[in-house]
Amino acid sequence: MGHDHTYTTPAGAVLAFDDPALLAELLDQEQRLAPTRLDHDDAARLGSLVADLASERGLPVVVRVELETADGPHTAYQRAFAGSTPGNDWWLERKGAVVRRFGHSSFAVGTRFRTEGTTFEESSGLDPQEFKAHGGAFPLFVGGALAGVLGVSGLPQQDDHALAVEGLALFASAQRATAS
Repeated sequence: MGHDHTYTTPAGAVLAFDDPALLAELLDQEQRLAPTRLDHDDAARLGSLVADLASERGLPVVVRVELETADGPHTAYQRAFAGSTPGNDWWLERKGAVVRRFGHSSFAVGTRFRTEGTTFEESSGLDPQEFKAHGGAFPLFVGGALAGVLGVSGLPQQDDHALAVEGLALFASAQRATAS
């Protein structure tokens, strides 16, 4: 996990928040970790995997998996751990809004603005009370369509993102194993 304004990739590279290599890594994660399917049961399994990681480490986070429906986002899984607050729910809503608006992880969207020498808040033109491009919300694309959003909130943004990625890697591996 990263500290301050760096992110440590799963391969161990330490990248600054405004490094184009970080943006490339984040976009690659979205492709690499896309689930093969996502229904209510899958959402619960994914959420549980991430929650188990948080529980093992005693992390003060909220983990949420939302499914996209014709009527809007539907929370299919949520777990809040000791030390988390209702403020984490607020952050999850706004990070998820960024994923839905831009089609990329909230961390990738914020990083894209930083690589362009600006910030999301300065240049997006969006209401900061409704959109937050901070790490922790990850798109779940199935067959090229946004099927859901995995969200983690409660840690520094790079650590929220890293926990989501770690859980998604386990989930993707399990899906591939059952598909074989």
